[in-house]
Amino acid sequence: MTDNYLELPSNFIHNEIDKDLKSGRYQSIQTRFPPEPNGYLHIGHAKAICISFGTAGKYGGNCYLRFDDTNPVAEDPEFVNSIREDIEWLGFKWKDIRYASGYFDQLYAWAVQLIKNGKAYVCDMDAEQMREYRGTLKEPGKNSPFRDRSIEENLELFEKMKNGELEEGSCVLRAKIDMSSPNINMRDPAIYRILKKDHHQTGDKWKIYPLYDFAHGLSDAIEGTTHSLCSLEFQDHRPLYDWFLEALELEHRPRQIEFSKLNLNYIALSKRRLRQLVEENYVDGWDDPRMPTLRGFRRRGFTPESIRTLCVQAGIAKKESIIDMTIFEDTLRNDLNEKAQRAMCVLDPIKVIIENYPEGKTENLTAPNHPQKEEMGTRTLPFSREIYIDREDFLENPPPPKKFFRLGPEREVRLRYSYIIKCTSYEKDENGKVTLIRATYDENTLGKAPEGRKVKGIIHWVDANSAEDCEVRLYDRLFKVANPLADKSVDFKEHLNPDSLSVIENAKIEPTSGLGDATHFQFERLGYFCIDEKEPSAGKKVYNRAVTLRDGWAKKVEK
Repeated sequence: MTDNYLELPSNFIHNEIDKDLKSGRYQSIQTRFPPEPNGYLHIGHAKAICISFGTAGKYGGNCYLRFDDTNPVAEDPEFVNSIREDIEWLGFKWKDIRYASGYFDQLYAWAVQLIKNGKAYVCDMDAEQMREYRGTLKEPGKNSPFRDRSIEENLELFEKMKNGELEEGSCVLRAKIDMSSPNINMRDPAIYRILKKDHHQTGDKWKIYPLYDFAHGLSDAIEGTTHSLCSLEFQDHRPLYDWFLEALELEHRPRQIEFSKLNLNYIALSKRRLRQLVEENYVDGWDDPRMPTLRGFRRRGFTPESIRTLCVQAGIAKKESIIDMTIFEDTLRNDLNEKAQRAMCVLDPIKVIIENYPEGKTENLTAPNHPQKEEMGTRTLPFSREIYIDREDFLENPPPPKKFFRLGPEREVRLRYSYIIKCTSYEKDENGKVTLIRATYDENTLGKAPEGRKVKGIIHWVDANSAEDCEVRLYDRLFKVANPLADKSVDFKEHLNPDSLSVIENAKIEPTSGLGDATHFQFERLGYFCIDEKEPSAGKKVYNRAVTLRDGWAKKVEK
């Protein structure tokens, strides 16, 4: 990707931007992506990133990355760094990085201006009293008993708040708007609170911090943002966004436009609940490949292209909708089918001795790295008298040939890119488990069909002498129900899928020296996998399954 351009489908946001440009309201376009650095980005943020950066790119404008860091209690440089890395991984570049904390002096000055204009006051009510006075959706609120304080008293108290002379929770600065407004957000919202906490950017300079609704729109105005693109949850906050701009009589006034979120089933995007999964060790950190964070999807093997494609397919609308996880998985299959290196891996190896193959001989067979892309080249597959096949490819008492095409006593199969072999006998241990298969091969069947007989079955294999040990992790959906948060009376953790991870510690893969620098693979007949670079296991490479070759979840649900 270049210039942050993403070919978004025709949508109402761009229609409004076209009108604004035509009317002369704005001469050029500037957007921003404004995350709070209090956690890791998840798949829901991906849509906002694509829209903000993609829209700026379409109109030849700029997109800023701004950290809305107004709450030092929850924010951390770790999250700042992770957000930057995730956006770059998705393929976007910002014009500049800004911090809301960089505007604290200006925001404080504007708060003082509101007080002087009689549009803000210091309120001593506690949180419970404020809720009581706020009213409900059906009943208007009541004025605070501190609403009519003099400007001089408010200025003096606000100064004391700033200097740390008052205790946390003792008072807040509120905008003076309308306690009878049908929009509860307009009922004298708090705009500053006392927090005697050090900030990751400003240190111990401030003892008060602005609330999000106050800082957000004014930061947009400072930066010259033309269109503040955000999710539908902020629609009811838009009158407040505009009120601050108008009350301060700012010359540049951004325009807020809301769109629907990206919602997927079989996941939970509640940051509080995701934190619970991490802290209570239901998952292995925020980058666990089952987590809906961008880091989790990345580690599992999802590609930036598949995520951007999902965001484009989701469209841009005002109405909330839920996208089925199969659509997301299909975008990844389509992407990896085009570019993933092919390889062979045996998950549950059982040895096969080809008795009529010369002892001590090894030949190098040739296999394509991609069956439809000659430009991806070929690789060498060592082949000798002893190989491994997958246990599920052998049955002692197989069904009729029309229903089972794999190996069984006196049955033939073709080894992928190799010869046809026939099982002549097998051995079992004291528990009745097959431990060894003996077979013969037809030396005239390399790359061609045998004369006079049809062999339909093709199975994968690896050479026993050159195969490498590896660990394979089979990931599936974290939840077993489509909407784990739907029933509030049930703990969402009860919906966790007990089969979301299966670890295979003793798998065998073909020699990785022949696989080059590839990180994503189609393990033939098994699915799409990627190297887990975070967790080497006892000197073995770890491969995470990103997605199966085809959707099998519907059958699981039916069962």
